[in-house]
Amino acid sequence: MRLRLSRPLLGTTALLAVLMSPLAPATAAPSATTAAATAPARATKQLHKLADAFYQARARFDPLLITANGDSRYNGQLGLSISQKNRTRQFDLYRRMQTQLKAIPRARLSDKEQLNYDLLAFELESGLSLEKFPEHLLPLNHFDHVPGTLANYASGTGSQPLNTVAQYQDYLSRLNQLPAWIDQAIANMREGVKRGIVQPKAITVAMLPQFQQLRSATPEANIFYTPVKNLPAAFSQADKDRLSAAYRGTIANKLSPALDRLATYVEKEYLPASRNTDGWSALADGAAWYQAQIKDRTTVSMNPEEIHQLGLKEVARIQQQWAVLGPKLGYSGPPAALPQWVAAQDKFKPFKTEAEVLDAYRQIDAKVRGKLAPLFSLLPKAPLELQLEPELSRATASDHYTPAAADGSHPGVFWAVVTDPKQYSRTGMVTLYLHEGQPGHHFHAGLLKELDVPDFRKFNTENPNIGAFTEGWALYAETLGHEFGLYDDPEAYFGHLNDELLRAVRLVVDTGMHVKGWNREQAIAYARETLGYSEARAKNQIERYMVWPAQALSYKIGALKILELRERARKAMGDKFSLPKFHEVVIGDGTLPLPLLEARVDRWIASAK
Repeated sequence: MRLRLSRPLLGTTALLAVLMSPLAPATAAPSATTAAATAPARATKQLHKLADAFYQARARFDPLLITANGDSRYNGQLGLSISQKNRTRQFDLYRRMQTQLKAIPRARLSDKEQLNYDLLAFELESGLSLEKFPEHLLPLNHFDHVPGTLANYASGTGSQPLNTVAQYQDYLSRLNQLPAWIDQAIANMREGVKRGIVQPKAITVAMLPQFQQLRSATPEANIFYTPVKNLPAAFSQADKDRLSAAYRGTIANKLSPALDRLATYVEKEYLPASRNTDGWSALADGAAWYQAQIKDRTTVSMNPEEIHQLGLKEVARIQQQWAVLGPKLGYSGPPAALPQWVAAQDKFKPFKTEAEVLDAYRQIDAKVRGKLAPLFSLLPKAPLELQLEPELSRATASDHYTPAAADGSHPGVFWAVVTDPKQYSRTGMVTLYLHEGQPGHHFHAGLLKELDVPDFRKFNTENPNIGAFTEGWALYAETLGHEFGLYDDPEAYFGHLNDELLRAVRLVVDTGMHVKGWNREQAIAYARETLGYSEARAKNQIERYMVWPAQALSYKIGALKILELRERARKAMGDKFSLPKFHEVVIGDGTLPLPLLEARVDRWIASAK
């Protein structure tokens, strides 16, 4: 899953007024009996009021995050979460909310509400942990930026559908707000240049062509005019004429000048000022910043050296499998070189067109659907679609999933990145589908939408601070290829192991670059040598970790925890252990920080005894 958007930002004057007001109106003193009976209900009401205020503030200040999470109610808003004024308001509001939350007697809540309490406390603490670090001075990178996100939405096939007049109006509203966001981003980057908080030069070089590509000679040639080219036939002629004129005017008079300013600034000012270092430790207070990001992304307390050594250990463990697997694939050379050999074999690249790749994924999808019942007692109602990554972002994108909308306006989508179908290897397709499709991200995100939980939990699959669960579950889902019988095929099993090896390599290179002084070239070389990747593929991966520090750690750390808990439950429960029930325990309560997940599994084990 691509955790594409910025951290949720909170606060409005109205919400501050609500939050600073008493949690319950003053009333006449009740009797002791009445007070005892009503205390749990009052505490629950207070908690729900606070949780709703938290979510509404998040939605107002980071509406794109909400859209990506499948809530379409804020699709006409863009927000300005990168402004210093809004950030200050965010953290002030976090502290007020913490005070309000601590005033609620947790012990009087039911078990279900105590979990809501604990998760809201986690969200607030997680946000405040990064308060002192100037994330807003790095508003753009090649992997994730607001103009590119909106450009990808222009097709109407992503998280923001374009099927009705109202949806067209929402998207146009966001386009009208984009110039202000761009000007704020430029102002932030200028401040970052003064303070030495800038992107590495290689990253700026990678993102510049994207901004240049967003420009056009005429409004009609602009990617943001795409919705007009796809106007539904059912629209009235008056609506078609009005929307066409409005989109054309916005692009010509507002958006194109802003995109020109952005491309010119990045090329003329930001590129020369970009740094020649690659790791986060080169930034002011960078070591502490990276450590805070580790805790935020993984939800556990591990230091970079521990993670680095864990990565090396996992790399060695997985590489031991090559000696057994190599001969089954027709390879007789040194085991460590198996990935390079597989990457060079044309027999693993049978495709000629993008359509053939997509059809192969559909065949995998059909096989998995037929074998879900013995492994899962919980199945999401939301449908899953398979689509190709839009052309604009293929060069820098990774395969990813976008959640279904809670209102059913669009399905969950697995986006496959196919830059050249003739070079697309079938070896990694099964494990990738299990991760991005089902039972990976689609099961977690789909089931979450069906839970009777506060909105801040229901729409919470794209937040970076829960990646250890989100990505950990998806990587764990890859291991279920054994239970599905899909890894009886040596090619598919190689693909799984090599993708697992990628997650282990991430532990090594992420900490290597951001703490141990590795440069970009060292990291790329390690990835190429260990994974057998091409220069371009290794570069794509490493440059992602450069701009998204610690996020790549969440996969392996989360998956290892889930596997550890499964084995703990199996040993403790013996014949009473049920794999479908274990899966229900893990994903049945939505997204959880790893310590809360572990406590949930331990309670299940204890109850079975």
